Amino acid sequence: MTNFIKNANWRYATKKFDATKKVSTEDLNSLKEAIKLSASSYGLQPYKVLIIENPEVRAKIQPVAWGQSQIVDASQLIVFANITNIGDAEIDASLADTAATRGIPLDSLKGYGDFMKSKISSLPEDVRNTWTSKQTYLALGNLLNAAAELKIDVTPIEGFEPEKVNEILGLAALGLNASVLATIGYRHEDDATQHYAKVRKSNEELFINI
Repeated sequence: MTNFIKNANWRYATKKFDATKKVSTEDLNSLKEAIKLSASSYGLQPYKVLIIENPEVRAKIQPVAWGQSQIVDASQLIVFANITNIGDAEIDASLADTAATRGIPLDSLKGYGDFMKSKISSLPEDVRNTWTSKQTYLALGNLLNAAAELKIDVTPIEGFEPEKVNEILGLAALGLNASVLATIGYRHEDDATQHYAKVRKSNEELFINI
């Protein structure tokens, strides 16, 4: 836990990346594994994660992401895209995967599947889309913590136009929506933000004991 707290104090939302430094394949695979192991409601993982290195694609995204330099200067741009209009098909696929992974009959999961469908598929589409979008933030949290352990910088980015990013990446045709972005890489030595004192609420102001 001591290392976790040290890492949390080390990390910050990097404003300027060193474009000459790249995340190694080994470290990138570790980050992907951390994302994959993230918690999600019902274990459904109702999202896809796009890892974008192509400079031309990133140059197209930058103007619709408030012109932020991190989009093009970081080692990779990651797009967490939630599944839209999730329903029975995705639940059935998850149940089949569970049965195969655990070596159990698919029929034994029918009750659980029916329960999930009653709670998810019956919701209005906009409510389901909001729910799947929220799930991406759990995966983002794992990325932030795993990257800090590897001393890799991450900038979470909500400042972008989802509809434009969807259009650039063709996400609508895939039943996806850009929920949140993150850039990963290494801070530039000229990024003054790294020297700022971390500002957080005091325990007394933040926590309520009941």
